Amino acid sequence: MENYEGSIGSQPVHVSLQTYDGFGSGMTVEGSYFYDAKQSPIAVFGKLNGTRLALCEISNDKEFDRILVVGSKIPVDTTGCPFSLDMAESGATGTWSKGADTYPVTLKKVASLDDTGDPKLDGTVEIPFWAETAAHRFAGLYTNTDSGTCMAKMRVIKKSSRKVVQEIAFDDDDNCNAGMLMTSIYANVQKWAERGKDIISVNFRGGGAGYTMDYAFDRKTKKYRQRK
Repeated sequence: MENYEGSIGSQPVHVSLQTYDGFGSGMTVEGSYFYDAKQSPIAVFGKLNGTRLALCEISNDKEFDRILVVGSKIPVDTTGCPFSLDMAESGATGTWSKGADTYPVTLKKVASLDDTGDPKLDGTVEIPFWAETAAHRFAGLYTNTDSGTCMAKMRVIKKSSRKVVQEIAFDDDDNCNAGMLMTSIYANVQKWAERGKDIISVNFRGGGAGYTMDYAFDRKTKKYRQRK
């Protein structure tokens, strides 16, 4: 998993990409990126061929479920997808194109996390999860502990101000399980609603199939509180 900072045209962006050996669909990359000005995560997927990466954007919930949740067995067609990137050790360059619009893309690698063997973490690894609400996005701060690599805290970022308005710490240093259940690291925090309330579920590995902790948004305090 690599994190990048850079720009699409004149717009600053943050990009996070996770690379796999490959699924039945031929997809080898999943990720999440956001424009700094909007702070809304956009799910992406694609194929890496040598150093060339074709990257597609998820456009709606149905496509998200079909491709990233269920997992398509049909070969993924990246023809016409917006991103065409040339990947290098220090970053990436290329273009983002849609319709008649084409913009240059420049990305610089700022952090990485390799959990395929002995976990290796370089830089400050902050994962932009796919989950979001109208007001907030969520980012996981991953770190190394004596028990392995896991999410130490989840940041709640208010989209309108671009500021961290809450940090939720996970006191499981002895097990280091937070944010490490799902194959796609960006799926380790999920959002749903109950009686009009936004609920955020955090995934933990362990206990066989893993487990979750739910946090509900309290309109009075404007904070997410753990549900018992």
